[in-house]
Amino acid sequence: MKSNDWLHGFRHSSPYINAHRGRTVVLTIPGDAIEHGNFINIIHDIALLSSLGVRLVVAFGARPQIQTRLDAAGIESSFSKGLRITPQEHLSMVMEAVGGLRAYLESHLSMGLVNSPMHNARIRVSGGNYVAAKPVGVLDGIDFGHTGKVRRVDVAGIEKLLELGHIVLLPPMGYSPTGDAFNLSYEDVGSQVAAALQAEKLMVFIDDPGLQEEDGTLIRELSARQASDRLAAGAVTGHDADLLRAACDACVKGVRRAHIISYVDDGALLKELFTRDGAGTLVSGDHYEQFRQARVEDIGGILELIQPLEEQGILVRRSREMLETEIDRFVVAERDGTIVGCAALYSYPEEGAGELSCFAVDPTYRRAGRGDEILAMVEKLARGQGIQKLFVLTTQTEHWFRERGFQPSTVQALPGPKLAAYNTQRNSKVFFKPL
Repeated sequence: MKSNDWLHGFRHSSPYINAHRGRTVVLTIPGDAIEHGNFINIIHDIALLSSLGVRLVVAFGARPQIQTRLDAAGIESSFSKGLRITPQEHLSMVMEAVGGLRAYLESHLSMGLVNSPMHNARIRVSGGNYVAAKPVGVLDGIDFGHTGKVRRVDVAGIEKLLELGHIVLLPPMGYSPTGDAFNLSYEDVGSQVAAALQAEKLMVFIDDPGLQEEDGTLIRELSARQASDRLAAGAVTGHDADLLRAACDACVKGVRRAHIISYVDDGALLKELFTRDGAGTLVSGDHYEQFRQARVEDIGGILELIQPLEEQGILVRRSREMLETEIDRFVVAERDGTIVGCAALYSYPEEGAGELSCFAVDPTYRRAGRGDEILAMVEKLARGQGIQKLFVLTTQTEHWFRERGFQPSTVQALPGPKLAAYNTQRNSKVFFKPL
């Protein structure tokens, strides 16, 4: 590592810091992670996120800790449908294990040693009866006893604590108006709370780097629909399937993104949030809106989107025939079946450059980050093609591009073929951005 690499990385993390400040992020941490040697680093990273103004909710599991107490007592525990059956006589040990873990987490989040990353952090941690539960009941003839599922989340109560700068700690326990306590799955708590709060992100910790293909290749991105298809096909099994199902459920209910990351990899949480490539598997909700490669059937929607901008002289006119031949160069933002944004990428491999062209967002849907999403997708495609720099020609939107890292340049800096086709009558300004 070069001496100034950290400085370069720190500077380039600032857009992500600004994007996450004031946003709600829900972390789901299994009991296995708490017992792992890397957990102390996760604690330090949680403290760092809190200091950066991220609103944090931590839902933790306790399965191995509960099992340890039951084993010590010589009590056999059974599972069905991925849930522990919790008879009345087991409930006290479940509560002891969960209570002990809560105290353990609160003590670690209270650290402030001079030689530790948490010096002067002064983190406030709060928890309570913010999750109402109901019993699972009897399924297939099996009485699950005090095993429950989330019934309701006290959103107002949690929001008040987050506004005060507290980290909200939620155990895998829920309570009912009858005064009963229920053993909940932490993934259900995390997913339901994230959905109820309309959190920006749900972070799901597993022991692998993320979801993987059969050959061990990391799956970088999945839409909620693709993830559901994998679950239906049995491509993901066991506890990973439960976690992926929880992530999908959260996305369908309004959480923008769910991230499945490793609790073994030091710094995976920070890498996923503050670097371009991330560190795990991203699951995004696409039931209503998605960003994707354009298809031939999108041409009508693209034409409808760009024609007003062509009439204003903002975009160069394109015919339907031209779009048909170049549709594979386009990406689109689709909202409920309607094209609300688009852009095209033209590659100049000899110069290692790519042109961002025909960039448009429906005026009704601007100011919601869709332009940034489209730009990010184009940049990702460009890097995948070995493009080292992106350029754009614009007449009326130079400040938007400058705000996103594009630097003014000259017409002479354009790749040869583009320079030869440059329209002097439009007098477009040229901007470049290194990738």
